[in-house]
Amino acid sequence: MEIVLFDKGPYVSFANCGLPYYVGNVIKEEKSLLLSSAETFKSRFNIAVKTNHEVVSIDRAGKSVTVRTDTGEEVVERYDKLVLAPGASALTPPIPGIDLPGLFSLRTIPDSRLMRDWITDHGVKTAVVVGGGFIGIEMAENLAERGIAVTLVEGQPQILPPMDPEMVVAMEEAMAGHGVKLALGQLVAGFEEAQSADGRRTLHVKTKSGETHEGDMVILGLGVTPNSKIAGDAGLELGARRGGRVNANMQTLSDPDIFAVGDVVEVTDWVTHEQEQLPMAGPANRQGRLAADAIAGRGGVSFRGVQGTAVCGAFGYVAACTGAAEKTLRRLGQPFRKVYLHPGHHVGYYPGSHVIHLKVLYDPDTGKVLGGQACGQEGTEKRVDVLSMAIQSGMTVFDLEEAELCYSPQFGAAKDPVNMAGFIASNDLRGDAPLATWADVLAPGTAPPRAAGGPGVLLDVREAGEWESGHVEGAVHIPLGQLRDRMGELPRDQPIHVTCLVGQRGYYATRALRLNGYDARNVTGGMKSYHHFKAALENGAALFPAKSNL
Repeated sequence: MEIVLFDKGPYVSFANCGLPYYVGNVIKEEKSLLLSSAETFKSRFNIAVKTNHEVVSIDRAGKSVTVRTDTGEEVVERYDKLVLAPGASALTPPIPGIDLPGLFSLRTIPDSRLMRDWITDHGVKTAVVVGGGFIGIEMAENLAERGIAVTLVEGQPQILPPMDPEMVVAMEEAMAGHGVKLALGQLVAGFEEAQSADGRRTLHVKTKSGETHEGDMVILGLGVTPNSKIAGDAGLELGARRGGRVNANMQTLSDPDIFAVGDVVEVTDWVTHEQEQLPMAGPANRQGRLAADAIAGRGGVSFRGVQGTAVCGAFGYVAACTGAAEKTLRRLGQPFRKVYLHPGHHVGYYPGSHVIHLKVLYDPDTGKVLGGQACGQEGTEKRVDVLSMAIQSGMTVFDLEEAELCYSPQFGAAKDPVNMAGFIASNDLRGDAPLATWADVLAPGTAPPRAAGGPGVLLDVREAGEWESGHVEGAVHIPLGQLRDRMGELPRDQPIHVTCLVGQRGYYATRALRLNGYDARNVTGGMKSYHHFKAALENGAALFPAKSNL
């Protein structure tokens, strides 16, 4: 085949996921971001790459594209098959002042170069990052590592909006602990030029809540929008999010000779079956491979969809997710159960064990794994990768019980966190140790704590010192070691919700109570999850369901 590749920019292939780390000087040299060159494509693959060439229109009837060259001339190139991979552009909504000098978006190497130059030339001491998604978090970390005081403004009451709010609390605390000011639940209203206390030009970020945040520069991380204009102008069908509509071969639904891949297309969610636009590198690479197979005539190839598997690291912490989030399942009205646990990333007796905060969502009837989220330090993304494969394979929490994973003291435990999630969820579905959640126990406007929709008792089985260091007001305290002798103090006509630190002692107490005729349920995740739940509520997250999940 004769293959011609046009790129609007100056580079044929660069590592855009590495751009924040180039701005932060973690990656020292720009050339490290360049993965290939036009010369390499020509010499190795006989592919003609033409950079600084912008495709401005498509003539479907004539099977050609019009290209504006690096000299400004417009030429016509014919095709038998056309692949659209123009990606996406940073979202820049029409907010007052958004075109002011000192505001930056990060999508390309020239973008990162402009940021680095601005930091040096203007002696930047303060910065505001608008948007708490993956790019926003990584930019906040890299700017802070350069000694710049960072404020992060996010319209949602949490960072990393694809995840559930209680699951990112540990990352939020890590950022705050490293000096990043978090301004959550604040929608940006506009930008203004101002003067700092020492007389320097600065920028003010105005929010709809009336707050003002000052910085020597502003980074916009508001998301992206697909570069689908030429596709739409050519009459190709676009979806609700303006991404191109394609089939499983990445072939556009409007024209069998035009394919589209990457950030410019809409894809099917593997769990929810919704159409969505997911601008991520992994799916884009797979789509490009599948489109090439289809064009070359290889049968039986198809893109199975996406799970939204993603990871973000900052300040020594890692947040990762796969599959559906609770907020998504609630929006769709899809039934689910959930389990929280807080195991170490390896056995506790080996030095250096760190907690992983893990959440698994599963179908209440079949136990099929629907989603997983985790936040921690070492080993966090490893567990989410395992859950990702479980979702892709249609596995259940009963399969997680049986998963055979690597074990050595410095890497994990004989009962890996993924196994433990399976054990707890399976015990829930089998009725051996049913679970409750803090949203069920702490129903709005109720005191003392009770089950949502009915009476109940919250039983704390931690030791006296733990209880005295902090507990939920209205709870009953009976240490686990005294429970068998003091069960008579608990009512038999009300549900007993049991909590401890992370859930293990709560499980023991729940089993003992149920075997003695009590309606006992273990509050999943214990007081560690309560801390995350409470922090997310204080940030403004809506965590109480309209209807109990029990």
